[in-house]
Amino acid sequence: MKTCAIVGINWGDEGKGRVVDLLSSDYDIVIRYQGGGNAGHTVINDRGKFALHLLPSGIFHPGVMNVLGNGVALDPENLCREIREVASRGVSVTPENLIISSRASLLLPWHRDLDALEENRLAEKKYGSTKQGIAPFYSDKYQKKTVMAGELFHPQELRAHLRDLLEWKNLILTRVYGSEPYTMEMLEKWMDEWCEPVRPFVSDTGRYLKEAARQGKSILFEAQLGALRDLDYGIYPYTTSSNTLAAYAPVGAGLPSLRPEKVIGVVKAYSTCVGEGPFVCEMFGAEAEKLREAGQEYGAKTGRPRRVGPVDLVATRYGVEMQGATEIALTKLDVLSYLEKIPVCARYRIGSRETDEFPFPTELDSAEPVLEYAEGWQCDISGIRSWEDLPEAARKYVLRIEEAVGCPISMISVGAEREKIIVRA
Repeated sequence: MKTCAIVGINWGDEGKGRVVDLLSSDYDIVIRYQGGGNAGHTVINDRGKFALHLLPSGIFHPGVMNVLGNGVALDPENLCREIREVASRGVSVTPENLIISSRASLLLPWHRDLDALEENRLAEKKYGSTKQGIAPFYSDKYQKKTVMAGELFHPQELRAHLRDLLEWKNLILTRVYGSEPYTMEMLEKWMDEWCEPVRPFVSDTGRYLKEAARQGKSILFEAQLGALRDLDYGIYPYTTSSNTLAAYAPVGAGLPSLRPEKVIGVVKAYSTCVGEGPFVCEMFGAEAEKLREAGQEYGAKTGRPRRVGPVDLVATRYGVEMQGATEIALTKLDVLSYLEKIPVCARYRIGSRETDEFPFPTELDSAEPVLEYAEGWQCDISGIRSWEDLPEAARKYVLRIEEAVGCPISMISVGAEREKIIVRA
């Protein structure tokens, strides 16, 4: 049985979607195991450019079963819209190629409201939420106050459950935030419009995965965001509200006994970050704008300009360790082709000391990047398909990252399209 997890090493937005899309045809099952509709995986293939937020990136491959596991924040509204969008462009989504865990909890409409209300209350201290309801959702899940997708098959019990939740949630909406309350009629209308279309996809994914494992089927786990956004090991509190690590994949997928044999960590050839929080290697001004434009660095979900900087060897080494990466896919190497000298964040300076270790979150605000420079290659590499054909300066840059983070770089992307990839033997 072949199992592999594709995970982000840094702040997210590393290009995981294109790597999953590239490898999905080699697997029987692709599973999203955490997160929700708050981030996007951009995939470019023969049908065009897609920004997926909930659908696994294997959805474009015939014969691949796609699974939304119990660890996912299941947003029926966003999922329905996404299914309709890809269907309008010739990608069929049916229960034959998508199943949803009956143990996945539903992201309810008040979760988005609460997300926006809390960000507004925090004002200048906000976390930079995408306002998709993720933090309130996971907070409710851990308080045992969510609705599981399997409850859609038990309407009488579901309505009683919703009434209990409604009473509790309206206390928070009205008394804490001074917002308008929800009514049962509003919830029933929402359920009819968005949850009924989702219900045919819901099943016991644990049973499905147990049988798949027995048959020796191959499984690809797809993560959202990156190690530095992990709730436990990231730049807390500027993290997401779920666990983005490969170690969580079997739990969030639906069969804890599964283990990823291989973990491919995705690293961008430079650094990007969406949202608030410490970003030690950040560039500013014209230098940053030029890199942002060269890489078209705008959030797949929000359209927000991404913060940019040089590759951060300190953060990347830490991310590789947290993910237990066995190999690295390096993306967007071609974007750096315009630079004569390529900056590299080699270490951090905190006060009078320099360190190679990623610091405790509280120390990150006072950390400064120690920059070194690599020779640029200043030529178009997007048509290159073999390691040997890369310019010497590009190979040296890749090897420098590989040596610094202690993990082999097995794939290098030199363009956004599926075929623009170099696989090292």
